[in-house]
Amino acid sequence: MAARVDLSGTEVSALARLEDRPREVRRGAVLQRENERGNDLYVVRRGVLMSYVLLDDGSRQILRFHFRGDMIGMPGMIYGRSPETIAALSDAEVCQFDRAALSRLFEDHPRLAALILVLNQVERVALTDRLAALGRTSAKARVAALMLDMRNRMRAGDPSVVDTYTLGLTQEEIGDATGLTAVHVNRMLRQLEEDGLIAREGGRVTIRDERALARAANYVDRFEGLELGWLPAAR
Repeated sequence: MAARVDLSGTEVSALARLEDRPREVRRGAVLQRENERGNDLYVVRRGVLMSYVLLDDGSRQILRFHFRGDMIGMPGMIYGRSPETIAALSDAEVCQFDRAALSRLFEDHPRLAALILVLNQVERVALTDRLAALGRTSAKARVAALMLDMRNRMRAGDPSVVDTYTLGLTQEEIGDATGLTAVHVNRMLRQLEEDGLIAREGGRVTIRDERALARAANYVDRFEGLELGWLPAAR
């Protein structure tokens, strides 16, 4: 949030209180299960997590990836049961808080409430982009978009990330996010390498030609170009 607006000292303190209960989670650990009751939300302090649903045929659709600084579990806040499962894709650290803490934050700090709304709308638009891509773009474009999106989301929480990053996903997980089989994902990654758009080595990805990769993906970074002049003043 501080990268988008100048937060006041009281706003920083209010956000810090949401991180009073840090918790280590191992890769594969489930924080919240689909259709189970839960009252907790989380701030990601370290690592990568995912939200997914299981379909009737037993397959998995990954909906979103979550990175450092993300507030997760929000969809479950408005239902008695969680509409999705949240699990760790890497060893991670999260900070747990409940809906009552979020309610107090909204009441005391309307600008922070508006910023949380903004970021959730950005996620919604990005999810709409992915939905359109699943039905209307090529396999190559879907994988290319994921490569860019992972880099951009990691860089939002760690400005030292430039062109090279640790992907941290199996080809099966990439397939579950893009609607492809692991075999097809492998083929598309090799094609992106052969086209000179990315390079891979030891689990790390380097974006070699960002403009060409963005064109191939028809990718739009939805965290850019935000209009925030309407936000209420800080209290």
